[in-house]
Amino acid sequence: MQASRWRSLLAACLLACALPCALAVECIVPAKPGGGMDASCKLLRRVMQEQGSKEAFNLSYLPGGIGAVAWGSVAAQRRGGPDSLVAFSGGSLLGLAQGKYGRADVSDVRWVAGIGIDHGMVAVRSDAPWHDLKQLLQAMRKDPASVTVGLSGTVGSQDWLKFSMLTARAGMAPRQFRFVALEGGGDSFAALQAGHVQVVSGDASEAAHFIAEGRVRILAVLSEQRLPGLLKHVPTAREQGYEVVWPIIRGFYMSPHVSEASYRYWVRYFDKALADPAFDRQRSQSGLQPFAMTGKPLSDYVAQAVARYRKQSQELGLVR
Repeated sequence: MQASRWRSLLAACLLACALPCALAVECIVPAKPGGGMDASCKLLRRVMQEQGSKEAFNLSYLPGGIGAVAWGSVAAQRRGGPDSLVAFSGGSLLGLAQGKYGRADVSDVRWVAGIGIDHGMVAVRSDAPWHDLKQLLQAMRKDPASVTVGLSGTVGSQDWLKFSMLTARAGMAPRQFRFVALEGGGDSFAALQAGHVQVVSGDASEAAHFIAEGRVRILAVLSEQRLPGLLKHVPTAREQGYEVVWPIIRGFYMSPHVSEASYRYWVRYFDKALADPAFDRQRSQSGLQPFAMTGKPLSDYVAQAVARYRKQSQELGLVR
């Protein structure tokens, strides 16, 4: 009788272990603290806490190659289990398209959820001499060596590309401007505050709390219309005569080695969470605009985006 009970208990335990039952959620940030992907994980943590989740929520930082190190670790099963989510952005998709993740393919991971749209922006310190985008670009055109731009990644990264588009529309050759390649938005803003760079080409969500603290001035957002919230008074680049718009998807993917049950669990979780007004409120506070897509539709969206980025990058000679 005792043996039968133990066999029943063991069977129940094995069944429980086979199901997605989170003791601790891990959110992997493929960059250093302070950037947009860090903000995505912290947004998810706030939402889960507001929903009354009892699971621990751990942030793990895995910087390197603007997402390449995290991608390689997760795809090769060195990191990432059934309760591990990895933050990604449009910059991740651009790096994938340009071959910066090695011989990687969009099917190497499982795309879980797109949770919001970010936009590019141009920032300077609050005590900088430039008060709008035109003043900055005119100063750079007059003396390109006088201004250094901090950005995530090197030549061909999304921060480099969007600032190159602005300088091109100001009559400069894109490769004229001086830049410092950094690992994520957190490093870019740290360099700006320390005076190592005079300008940051980054994302609106990265600048949100610096704006609240009065430490930076945003000269332009690269959106079709002005953004709500903290950046509602910041003009777009379009308004200032520079036709540059740069939207950025933010979301999460998982290891390809997790079970179908674990993957479907998280897809269902985001389907429900993204329909909750609480998520919309937290997303807005994070400087993101509405976007909600999960599972196969997101996988298709990502594949199309990577193909589009690859074509654009090939035309610019940026594909490895």
